Amino acid sequence: MTFKIVVCIKQVPDTSDIKWTEHNTIQRDGLDSIINPFDIGAIQLAKNVRFLLEKMNLDTEINVVTMGPSQASDILKNAVAMGCDKAFLLSDKKFSGADTLATAYTLSLFIKTQIPDFNLVICGQQAIDGDTAQTPSSLAQKLSIAQITNVIGLKEVNKVYSVWIKDSKTSTEEIKTGHPALIATTLKNTNILPNINGYIKACKTKITVLNSSDLNIDINKIGLVGSPTQVKKAYKFEILRNTTYIENESAENCSEYIIDEINKCRVNDD
Repeated sequence: MTFKIVVCIKQVPDTSDIKWTEHNTIQRDGLDSIINPFDIGAIQLAKNVRFLLEKMNLDTEINVVTMGPSQASDILKNAVAMGCDKAFLLSDKKFSGADTLATAYTLSLFIKTQIPDFNLVICGQQAIDGDTAQTPSSLAQKLSIAQITNVIGLKEVNKVYSVWIKDSKTSTEEIKTGHPALIATTLKNTNILPNINGYIKACKTKITVLNSSDLNIDINKIGLVGSPTQVKKAYKFEILRNTTYIENESAENCSEYIIDEINKCRVNDD
């Protein structure tokens, strides 16, 4: 029996050069993209699962999937170089403009049709281009499996259950779950450096490209059509207020500056 892990990753654009479509969604074509930092943490956790299971002589398979245009194949190759085994690209113009609900629906159909015997799904808690943190929970619900969010580490795993370390802000918790289950991680600053064998494997690995027809999907539930979330306005944030630098940070200088600002406010109020 092979222990199968599905890692969901997302390509995120260079946030210094964001452009918007007429529907107020991010224009991703032509943008430089990277793997969402939280998703690199998901890859690392998948590798940690493999490390512990291989000590028990259990075979593992790490499947990585993303939804996006053809250029998303680049991050899939990077994921394989980092240690994943098989790569899947969900690419179809009908997927464009998907919100978190439509994305979770598409991913759930992919898993149900392509890897129905999965044991774990591991995702980044959120993406830095949206920060909603809704997709993992929606995906778990659509797969009807248990979920653990805010995961920062793995303590124990076997083919029946796993124990995860959850960050609860004020403390950490150890949570045990049976399989299958979904894990959402907040690990962000993980740095996985592929070796030469990883790069060779990435070059040789064929990416499986799937469209909406391959997934037996309801086209009314995907893309912009299937997205109940509508963005009314999107824009790049600009800092409009001035910043004053105080070189000599003595209490006297700071006090004088604060008093000046209070007096300015009083004048304006008058």
